[in-house]
Amino acid sequence: MKIICVVKFVPDGDSFDIEDDKPVPLRKARRLRINPDDECAIGLALKIQKSQPDTSIELLTMGPPSLGPLVEDILRVGVDRATIISDEIYASSDAWVTSKILARYLTTAEYDGLFTGSHAIDGGSSSVPPLIGAALGLVQLSGITKLDEDSVGDACVRVDVEDEASVTRYEIDMPAVLSFSRKSGYRLPYVRFKNRNRDVTDKLVWLSNNDLGFDAAEVGLKGARTKIARSFSSTSQKPERRVVGNDQQGVDAVYNLLKEKRFI
Repeated sequence: MKIICVVKFVPDGDSFDIEDDKPVPLRKARRLRINPDDECAIGLALKIQKSQPDTSIELLTMGPPSLGPLVEDILRVGVDRATIISDEIYASSDAWVTSKILARYLTTAEYDGLFTGSHAIDGGSSSVPPLIGAALGLVQLSGITKLDEDSVGDACVRVDVEDEASVTRYEIDMPAVLSFSRKSGYRLPYVRFKNRNRDVTDKLVWLSNNDLGFDAAEVGLKGARTKIARSFSSTSQKPERRVVGNDQQGVDAVYNLLKEKRFI
C-alpha cells in the first residue's frame, strides 16, 4: 500500500512578522513547524505502517529551501520518501494555485490514498485538500477523527467525523483524499536519539518549476484567483506561567506536563 501525506509547514507561534497594508501577507518566518492537523495525517500513516509493514509512505510539501532539515527529521521517524516542491516563481500562490501545483505532481505519482490535514493554523482557507480532490477526480472528506484500520487495504475505508453533537461514520471508496483533524489524536513520533544524525538525503527529492512546467502567468500572485484586501498583525496571548514547588506535587505536575506534550 502506498500513502502520500500532503502536508504544510507553518510559522511556529509568534516567530513571524506580517508586513501591514500589503496586498499579500509577507511572512518572514524565523521558525517553521509542521501544521498540527497534517502531523496527525503522518502519525496515522506511520501507525498503519507499523501494523502493515509493506506500507510505503511519501511526504509531499511546498515551501522554501529552509524546509529541508524539518523534512529530514520526519524521514528519520520512518517516512520512506519526501518530495519538496520549491521555486521562487510559486511565491504568493493562493489555495487555487497551490492545489494546481500539488495536483500536477500527484498526476505522475502512484498511490492508494492521500492523507492531509483539515485546517491550517496560519489562517489558511482549508480549501487545498478539496481542490486537490477536485483536480484529481477523487472524493475528499475533512474533519476525520478516526480511521478504522481494519478497513485499510480494502476497496473502501471506514472513517468517523465527530462534531459537537454526534459522530458520523462514512465508507469511502479508495483512492481518496482523507483530511484529518487534530482531534483524532494521531501523533508524529519524535526522532530517536540514535537516529538524530542519520543521513536521509537519498530519500529526499527536490522539484522546481523546471520539473512541473507551469507558465509564469499561471502561478504565484499572477495566477491567484483570490486577493488579500488587507493584512495586519494580531496580538496573541502568552501562555500562563505556572510555578510549582520542589515537592511531590510539583514533580507530578511537571511529569504530567511532559507526558501531555509527549516528551515522555
